[in-house]
Amino acid sequence: MTRYVAPLLIGLVGAAILVALGLWQVQRLAWKEGIIADIESMIAADPQPLPRVVDPATQRYQPVALQGEIGEGALYVLVSVKRQGAGWRVISPFTTEDGRRVLLDRGFVPAAEKDTPLRAGPAAVLGNLHWPDDRNSATPENAPQDNTWYARDIGPMAEALQTEPLLVVASDVDPADARVRPLPVDSAGIPNDHLQYAITWFSLAAVWIAMTLAWIRTQAKGKD
Repeated sequence: MTRYVAPLLIGLVGAAILVALGLWQVQRLAWKEGIIADIESMIAADPQPLPRVVDPATQRYQPVALQGEIGEGALYVLVSVKRQGAGWRVISPFTTEDGRRVLLDRGFVPAAEKDTPLRAGPAAVLGNLHWPDDRNSATPENAPQDNTWYARDIGPMAEALQTEPLLVVASDVDPADARVRPLPVDSAGIPNDHLQYAITWFSLAAVWIAMTLAWIRTQAKGKD
């Protein structure tokens, strides 16, 4: 009987650890779903005027309504859009009625239309404040001299267009420019892999138990 103690102990302890990790991921899943629900609620809230005091921690995704004028010129950020392919996010300066000048993410144009003139002039904009985190270890450095950007780096973009370091991502622009497709903020890009992680840990626990039972059967056969 003592020959079964080690397999049982290793099996139970290992399975308990793996199940605990799975349960932890289930808890993380509930936490992340709560965060995503809060973000979606913020995105869909009623638009507010552009805030005077800026606080990225509390104002990320805040809806805003702007009246003013889209300025000449634009910065182009290389992106890939599902079912659209490669193209550019168009970032233009926007001057509000009270004289503030901010960055406006107007949306997507196909790759071949980078040099196509875009509409400038008076416009009403609905959108969301955003402080994007586009950059990772594989993101190339921006090439402002070629007007090729690989991330929406708000500081350098604000300097290039002489605006406040404040970005509004448009969900609707009136009048619209038919060449630009808005890319509103949403929660789709927020990673939420906790369910897959939980399934992985529970599956490993099941495999661990199966291997433990196989070990015990081997021990039993050896005794015979």
